[in-house]
Amino acid sequence: MDILQSYGLILVIIAAVFGFMMAYGVGANDVANAMGTSVGSKALTIKQAIFIAAIFEFAGAYLAGGSVTSTIRGGITDASFFVDTPELMAYGMIAALLAAATWLIVASYFGWPVSTTHSIVGAIIGFAAVGVGMEAVHWDKVGGIVGSWIVTPMLAGVLAYMFFMSAQRLIFDTDNPLANAKKYVPFYMAFAAFVMTLVTVQKGLKHVGLHISTAEGYYISLAIALVIGVLGKMVISKLKFDPAADKKMQFNNVERIFGVLMITTACCMAFAHGSNDVANAIGPLAAVVSVVSSGGEIASKAQLAWWILPLGAVGIVIGLATLGARVIKTVGTAITHLTPSRGFAAELSAASTVVIASGAGLPISTTQTLVGAVLGVGLARGIAALNLGVVRNIFISWIITLPVGAGLAIIFFYILKAIFSV
Repeated sequence: MDILQSYGLILVIIAAVFGFMMAYGVGANDVANAMGTSVGSKALTIKQAIFIAAIFEFAGAYLAGGSVTSTIRGGITDASFFVDTPELMAYGMIAALLAAATWLIVASYFGWPVSTTHSIVGAIIGFAAVGVGMEAVHWDKVGGIVGSWIVTPMLAGVLAYMFFMSAQRLIFDTDNPLANAKKYVPFYMAFAAFVMTLVTVQKGLKHVGLHISTAEGYYISLAIALVIGVLGKMVISKLKFDPAADKKMQFNNVERIFGVLMITTACCMAFAHGSNDVANAIGPLAAVVSVVSSGGEIASKAQLAWWILPLGAVGIVIGLATLGARVIKTVGTAITHLTPSRGFAAELSAASTVVIASGAGLPISTTQTLVGAVLGVGLARGIAALNLGVVRNIFISWIITLPVGAGLAIIFFYILKAIFSV
């Protein structure tokens, strides 16, 4: 307790610096979840994607990032174990932030799309197991995370395959692609509006103080989907295309429609991501601030200081602006060749998987979800359409994320303990 009183301000400053680094890593790595397909399909340039993502990621993080956040991300460890040694909680959370931030920045530099959630969870597992004991870790939740490495990408991949094949059968493989696009695209628009509204309600607005029940969320989403579907039908019916144009020109016009759809879904995903994953950076930081400001009291929830949320939001934006292009290129161009319709299928299936997983209470990585969706779209064109070398490197980076985060956190935890313990 004396340590917290003597070094409290120093610990908070260190935690703030590492929290900013973590937010930087989140922005650098995870922004590809929203914008990778838009860039890969050439619906947006890298600069346009970063500019749009910066606006929606910041809005999501700042407006819907939460006034209250859990001290321990995802309930991986039990805070009651730290009641007698609150300084260990502070050291551990600082070590976890630095460990996860280090791994995310390294992964982003090499263009590997890894899970920011799993990075911080692995780091928290590392310090909790060493700082208190193996019993302080909820290992059943760790098992769920490991299981999600297989279930999440597979589900997203299957959905993406189905969306892509439906568009092929209903629109692209027909004698009159343009006429069929006018007929069927409004249904895709309505479904996309339904899914993206649900994602925003479940992931993006749950912290704002709007208490929307699951049933209300579905009713709101259905209403918005109906409106968007009708508006889409009206807009597309007014588009002027040359009916005598050859099939290639018709394909290009259809892809333009899907391009607009994909950019819209990408903006929703960026908002939802900013609101949800900023907790990976500010959760541990809030825990440190809470422990220090309360003189060592461990709370199950940590009230956010006014400056924490802007710190996380700014960190995300700077990260995506300076290092985000590398992971965007991997997801958008290195795995498989994307067109707007393929990118839309991947984005929509990723969003659908997020909705399904949230409803089922499954631990989920938006990164793994989108990569699985892009793989599904690629596989629809045959295994040769995939860059298997890139896919292998991505899977390896997923597997080593938890142990690397844990190992780094253990090292940093002991260093902090040695520096501050008298």
